[in-house]
Amino acid sequence: MTRRAVVTGASSGIGRATVLALRERGWEVTGVARRADRLAALAEETGADVFAADLTQQADIDALAAYLGGRPLHSLVHIAGGALGADRVEDGDPDGWLRMYEMNALSAQRLVRALLPQLRATAAAGPTHADTLFLTSTAAQTAYPGGAGYNAAKAAESMLVAALRQELAGEPIRVIEIAPGMVHTEEFSLVRLGSADAADRVYEGVENPLTADDVADVVAYALTAPGHVNLDLVTLRPVAQAAQHLVHRGPLAPRA
Repeated sequence: MTRRAVVTGASSGIGRATVLALRERGWEVTGVARRADRLAALAEETGADVFAADLTQQADIDALAAYLGGRPLHSLVHIAGGALGADRVEDGDPDGWLRMYEMNALSAQRLVRALLPQLRATAAAGPTHADTLFLTSTAAQTAYPGGAGYNAAKAAESMLVAALRQELAGEPIRVIEIAPGMVHTEEFSLVRLGSADAADRVYEGVENPLTADDVADVVAYALTAPGHVNLDLVTLRPVAQAAQHLVHRGPLAPRA
């Protein structure tokens, strides 16, 4: 059976890498992102179907659901999200924090509300299962100075995922959470911090931070595992990052 996934955040980073990973495994994929020009290039490179949408806008999500209607949908893979700024709580911009909540938690809720009926219909027509997979972050698990806005947004998304898993108990629909630590992508820290120099300092001296391909491989494994196996929560970090706040900078070597 050829399985079909919707992958959000498909124009760059982990979302784009996930589209490539699933296409390499024979999946049909609809890549979703705001930037139509990036999506057009992705479609040409991979043969994926694409749809331009801003996932903070209900009208765009309704249009996506209408576009997908009538075709089997096996997996919703929600990679899109992001962080804005690194303000202390006392200095935080409420508008920016609200934007992060919309980008991360509310976009997940809107997508589930719009696409769950199609996932159910596919599973009912089976015999097969359906998947919902959400990319959260270790920021959902551990707070850190300057991270409160992102911590709160990703923690909200993580709690949404945990509640959804319980609400869907008894249905053949897996609910999967992937929570990466430090991932070096071309845009995440740049968008968050606003300058290339500041973004480069995040990864300076860190031996082999995770890449988008590393995370996409884990996503693809979670989706291709036997249908009765649910990876509730996968936390992955580079070896150089022992905890959210503890990153080794310099070569990794055994202690003498």
